[in-house]
Amino acid sequence: MVDLFDFTGNKQKAEPLAQRMRPRTLDEFIGQEHIVGPGKLLRRAIEADQLMSIILYGPPGTGKTTLAMIISNMTKARFVRLNAVTVGVKELRQTIEEAREHLKYYQQKTIVFLDEIHRFNKSQQDALLPAVEEGTIILIGATTENPYFEVNSPLLSRSRIFTLEELTDDHVREILEHALQDKERGLGQYQVKIDEDALQHLVKTANGDARNALNALELAVLTTPPEDGVRHITLDIAAESIQKRVMKYDKNGDNHYDIISAFIKSLRGSDPDAALYWFARAIHSGEDPKFLVRRLIVHASEDVGLADNRAMLMAHAAANALEWLGMPEARIPIAQAIIYIAKAPKSNSVIKAVDRAFAAVDKERADPVPVHLRDSHYKGAKELGHGKDYKYPHHYPGHWVEQQYLPDNLQGTKFYQPSDQGEEANFKD
Repeated sequence: MVDLFDFTGNKQKAEPLAQRMRPRTLDEFIGQEHIVGPGKLLRRAIEADQLMSIILYGPPGTGKTTLAMIISNMTKARFVRLNAVTVGVKELRQTIEEAREHLKYYQQKTIVFLDEIHRFNKSQQDALLPAVEEGTIILIGATTENPYFEVNSPLLSRSRIFTLEELTDDHVREILEHALQDKERGLGQYQVKIDEDALQHLVKTANGDARNALNALELAVLTTPPEDGVRHITLDIAAESIQKRVMKYDKNGDNHYDIISAFIKSLRGSDPDAALYWFARAIHSGEDPKFLVRRLIVHASEDVGLADNRAMLMAHAAANALEWLGMPEARIPIAQAIIYIAKAPKSNSVIKAVDRAFAAVDKERADPVPVHLRDSHYKGAKELGHGKDYKYPHHYPGHWVEQQYLPDNLQGTKFYQPSDQGEEANFKD
C-alpha cells in the first residue's frame, strides 16, 4: 500500500533547494520592487485578480517563473503552464479551445503561462494572437531575450512588458539566509555554520542569479560531513560549490550589445580603466577577441580620428598582434592599444565629414563632373574638351592652387570641418 502523504514528502525533499524555496506569496517575493512593490501596477493587478496579458523579461534567476507561480496561487482563473520548447501549435490550439469552453460554460478565465516565449516561431506566436485579442486567454510570457526583437509586434501591442532586473547582492544574501533558517522547505533542519567570507563569495559569484546561489549553497551543505553535528562551510567549500562566476552573456543577445556599448563608450569617454574592464569581461564571457579589435579600429577613426593619427596605427597593431600571437598573449598589446586610444584626444570630425558626403549623394542632384576634372586619356576625350583648363597643383607654389573640385550645385560645401583637438588643430590653417 502506497502512503500518499509520505510520497509527497519524499518528492518535496527530492526537489532542488531553489525549487523548494520559491516564494508562495508576493510578501515572500524578494527583489523587483519597481514592479511588485506596494502600490505598483503589477502588484495591484495580481492582488485584484485583474491581470492583463503580460511579458516578463529579464535574466535567469530573477523571478519570472516564480511570479507566474504566485499568480497561479492567487488567481481564481484557471492556470495552465506551458514551455515553448516542448509545446507545438497543435497543443497550443487545444489549450485555447479548452480555455474557450471554460469561459463559455463556467465563466472562468484561463491564464496561460508560456515560458521561454522567445523560442516560439512566427506561426506559433500568430496562433496565440486571436485568443489574446478576444480575451479567451490571458497570456503570461517569460523570456530572457529582448521581446521587442523576439516577440511579434501584434502580440506585443496587446501585452504589457515588465522588465525584471538582476537581483542585488543584498537580495541574494537575504534569500540564502532565509534558506538556511527555513526548517520546512530550506536547510534549517541541518546545523550549518557558514563563514562570512564563504557566504559573501556565494553572493558575489552568483552575480544576481538566486537559483545559482541556492544550488551552490545546497551542494555545499549536503556534501559537507558534520563534525559534532555541525556542517561548517568555509570559503574553500563555497568556492568549490559555485566554481566560476557565471557571466550572463549571449553573443546574439542584449547583454552582448550592452557590454560592447559600455566598452566603446568608455573608450570615447577617455576612461582606460572602464574600457579594460569591459574588454576583460567580454573575453571572460567567451566573446571573440577579433570582434573587440574590429571595434577598436572603428573607434580609432570614429572617435579619435585625425586628432591623433597614431590611434589607428595602434588599433591595427593590436589586430596584427592578435593574428600573430593569439590569446591569451595578445591581451597585452590589445590592452596597450585600448589604453592609448582611451587617452588619445578625441575628434569625430571624420565620421561627420563622411556622413555629410553620403547624405549629399542621397539628397542632392547628381550634377555632371566638371569638364576640367574629367578623364582626358580615352579616345576622343580631348576633342570633347575633357581635362581642359585643369591646373596641376605640383606646378604651383606650395603644391596647391585654387580650382573647382565639387559639382556646380555643391560649390562651397564643406563636408570636413576640422576640430581644435590634438594634431587636427593644425588642419584649420
